Amino acid sequence: MNIAVAKKNIITWFNGHVSRLDREKLHGHKGAVIWFTGLSASGKSTIAHLVEKELHCRGLNTYVLDGDNIRHGLGSDLNFSSEDRAENIRRIGEVVKLFVDAGIIVLTAFISPYRRDRQRVRSLLEKGQFLEIYVECPSEVCADRDKKGIYEKAKAGIIKEFTGISAPYERPTRPDLKIQSHRERPTEASKRVIALIKQEGII
Repeated sequence: MNIAVAKKNIITWFNGHVSRLDREKLHGHKGAVIWFTGLSASGKSTIAHLVEKELHCRGLNTYVLDGDNIRHGLGSDLNFSSEDRAENIRRIGEVVKLFVDAGIIVLTAFISPYRRDRQRVRSLLEKGQFLEIYVECPSEVCADRDKKGIYEKAKAGIIKEFTGISAPYERPTRPDLKIQSHRERPTEASKRVIALIKQEGII
């Protein structure tokens, strides 16, 4: 028997006795994904963690999924080819879907260079549960900020398929919010993100 058909016949989604709405009522806010995308060293993680800290101080349930941290475990078997990047985001999409079902505000900081992959994650969620934040920053500014020396290695050809140098980055065409991190401070940017979260009725 075809394995895919067999899995389809024996695997079903089990709904427990506690719903997402029950969890959201307990938390006092909705579950949602705040998806930060942009070049390496553009400021995604910095802003995401500032937003999380402020939301946490308000007593809200949050978690940050960071690109490097995910690569240590969930994506440790993947490299940086376009296929593996797509698989990395696919896995993350399934994880954030569970976070939202748990009624948690999950903030992600991934380059996620391809529009189709970001759209795939959005399609897993209901309207209003996915906010795309584009952290725009010129690659030369990102390179100046880079403390790990990865831009220098990418330009030298030591690191292959590096987004913004030897691999493409597809900018969001209609992000829910665009931050120009080379022109605004992280603290100011984080306030704009929180204002958007409130505007969308998540908190």
